[in-house]
Amino acid sequence: MAYQDHIIEMGQLVQSKAGTWDGISPEAVARMRLQNRFKTGLEIAKYTADIMRRDMAAYDKDPANYTQSLGCWHGFIGQQKMISIKKHFGTTKGKYLYLSGWMVAALRSEFGPLPDQSMHEKTSVPALIEELYTFLKQADARELGMIYHEIDAARAAGDKAKEEALIEKVDSFETHVVPIIADIDAGFGNAEATYLLAKKMIEAGACALQIENQVSDEKQCGHQDGKVTVPHEDFLAKVRACRYAFLEMGVDNGIIVTRTDSLGAGLTKQIAVSHAPGDIGDQYNSFLDCEEISPDKMSNGDVVLNRGGKLLRPKRLPSNLFQFRAGSGEDRCVLDSIVSLQNGADLLWIETEKPHIEQIAGMVDAIRKVIPNAKLVYNNSPSFNWTLNFRQQVFDAWKTAGKDVSAYDRAGLMSVDYDTTALALEADDRIRTFQKDAAARAGIFHHLITLPTYHTAALSTDNLAREYFGAAGMLGYVLGVQRQEIRQGIACVRHQNMSGSDIGDDHKEYFAGEAALKAGGVHNTMNQFA
Repeated sequence: MAYQDHIIEMGQLVQSKAGTWDGISPEAVARMRLQNRFKTGLEIAKYTADIMRRDMAAYDKDPANYTQSLGCWHGFIGQQKMISIKKHFGTTKGKYLYLSGWMVAALRSEFGPLPDQSMHEKTSVPALIEELYTFLKQADARELGMIYHEIDAARAAGDKAKEEALIEKVDSFETHVVPIIADIDAGFGNAEATYLLAKKMIEAGACALQIENQVSDEKQCGHQDGKVTVPHEDFLAKVRACRYAFLEMGVDNGIIVTRTDSLGAGLTKQIAVSHAPGDIGDQYNSFLDCEEISPDKMSNGDVVLNRGGKLLRPKRLPSNLFQFRAGSGEDRCVLDSIVSLQNGADLLWIETEKPHIEQIAGMVDAIRKVIPNAKLVYNNSPSFNWTLNFRQQVFDAWKTAGKDVSAYDRAGLMSVDYDTTALALEADDRIRTFQKDAAARAGIFHHLITLPTYHTAALSTDNLAREYFGAAGMLGYVLGVQRQEIRQGIACVRHQNMSGSDIGDDHKEYFAGEAALKAGGVHNTMNQFA
């Protein structure tokens, strides 16, 4: 509803109360309503699911329409990210938030910092989703509040044209509320546990859930060793649990992102149930590292498979886990992805060990032979050494092309000595265009960095500590932080305004009129930054 329509509607309601509501300003109510567009997390989930669906359709038409996000571990971080995006690009289109289970474990658990092994409280995940949206909604309220002040100033100056232009700005306001792709890890237990957590995440506002095919109680970070996958039927039960949760909550357009860790997972905890040759259980088992044996060679407790009349003994480790054949990871990723898409998944996530477009594209090409519109969410992970990886890729490409690479040590390409060389410059250019190139060649619809704000928080704190506690003293803060905030137009330089003090002053005036005791008077030191 438009600004003026809200005022008219509220004016009629106030008037209908025979004078008892005359202390209520219809325009103030209109302003508060527009500052609180989303009343519940479910409204957000439905709204943002529609955004993602439109973006996915746009990508299918043209892969230049890929989307992006950064992982955010606190509401303030997510808020500042979206404020920055609106400031620099004028729109939030195609820009999401990512909620990383790794960062929840490392930064938001009541146990303190934990490894990414699903040991943190699962309730902390929906709590962070709710927190993120609370801060994004507050960003809406803050920006609209500043426009309201401009309307009042234009009105006081008798500038009708400016007032109308500002009201149009309110009516066309673009919210900071964007989709969150939220990490549900391996589901935190059985399918029922996955369903219960999924409901909480959806209620908090999540329109997209990312779930991985690892064993819940053996879950590892995607870039660490020791990963153990589950048979497809076990994983699909959790995928269906997520879909049921979406449908129960009325978010019919909810998005499920299925992640396969099979590229780096060489182990399985169980042998899949198979009822017929070639069924999905049989295909899963076909990747097991087996040896053919005869009945007289069987040992006590052996697990044996019958495949095509042959007896096969899977390699069983002392941990009671079974091992897959070496080199089978890519084929298992392809099978995982096809089966997921055939059973209700919307997007894929293939966790790789390096950012190599052709490696990713090779798997996507195989998937698209069966599912032509298959699309990926891809982790532009800080676990990759991007500089070294891309310098080595250029080195290898040059060597294959017959170029002289004798001036370069492939193993030592991370050295600062190479920073200004032609090889390093070409590598940096490949990093710069990686997302665009991978979207076009490798079917990547959404690019995210899982842990960027973990690293930026550490880096900026290190820089400030070095200067402030060193010879620079207070100049370390002023030069490196405050002066940069002022000159770069960083909104939170006026931290009282960012925290909501001006919104609170507006409310005080609505509630108490001229008797309101407001914090934002002439003696407020924040006026130094006006």
